[in-house]
Amino acid sequence: MTPRIKIVIASFVFLIIAIGCSTLLGDDLPESSHPEVPAVQEATTEPVFEEPPSCPVITDQILALAVSGGEDVEENLRDSEITLVTYNISGDELIDPYYENVSSDLQDQQNNVEIHQQVWDYFRALVPANEREGIREYSIITDGQGGTLAAVAQTQSDLNLWALQVDIADTGNYYELTYTLLHELGHLITLGPDQVPPSLAVFNNPDDDDIYFEEASACPDYFPGEGCANPHSYINDFYNQFWADIHEEWNEINLEEDSDSYYEKLDEFYYKYEDQFVTSYAATSPEEDIAEAFAFFIFSPEPAGDAIAKQKVLFFHQYPELVELRASLLGNMCNSFPE
Repeated sequence: MTPRIKIVIASFVFLIIAIGCSTLLGDDLPESSHPEVPAVQEATTEPVFEEPPSCPVITDQILALAVSGGEDVEENLRDSEITLVTYNISGDELIDPYYENVSSDLQDQQNNVEIHQQVWDYFRALVPANEREGIREYSIITDGQGGTLAAVAQTQSDLNLWALQVDIADTGNYYELTYTLLHELGHLITLGPDQVPPSLAVFNNPDDDDIYFEEASACPDYFPGEGCANPHSYINDFYNQFWADIHEEWNEINLEEDSDSYYEKLDEFYYKYEDQFVTSYAATSPEEDIAEAFAFFIFSPEPAGDAIAKQKVLFFHQYPELVELRASLLGNMCNSFPE
């Protein structure tokens, strides 16, 4: 089950972009709940292959799970999300862990440094160093079994830096973990400060609706929440091409205060425009849509056809730097995915 993350423009700005996945899959899963990850080979920005590398047994499974919405497992969610430990990042190393006060039933997960390190090592094996240099914090969180798998957010101390958060309870399925980590990379690439210069006023006053609306109203381009997108940023071009005609309709849904009504209307919105989205979760917002399309750009062959969902995947192929990154990510994944 993939929860929908509501970004409420009228009443609250929460500067976190997330996608959640339950652990799932079937007969092709590794036998261990936390499969052994091969020794980390440092990711490189230099493409190794003239043609994008391929490991379809893995990528087909990843995409199948993304389309289906995740593994059908019984959720066991907590009342709220809990941060267990936060590491600072120095280069590639995790340093200075800060352990939160947690209940005794969470201490095993909090102290499982082996899994904390294993997931971080896998992330840095996947993602070239220059694409993750803005990540300066790494938090192990949990909301129980199911729910949110991973998220990225601006750090509390610096609006130009980001934190990666991973739910340790949901990391056993590396098909879902891989998809979600690269979805989150899509957020970093499309919302980072070089694409969306962050608003200091919004960052310092995240609960102030008046300041938010002042900043949004002064923005001549798309305003995703962190700041005003650059005119030729990925997300601004994506918004103008795919969302300008439906944004007003979506925003009316997004302002719905009743949770049940919101999800019902968002489902209706998705089914009305189903051919425009690569997954149902993509209809949550333009930010989630571009991150989902980015993940499909990485894992799927270059599509053919006029469907808008396919055009969203093709959108990334017009950028040589992203095509080069795709080759690196695929090569790193094919080499690093646990057996």
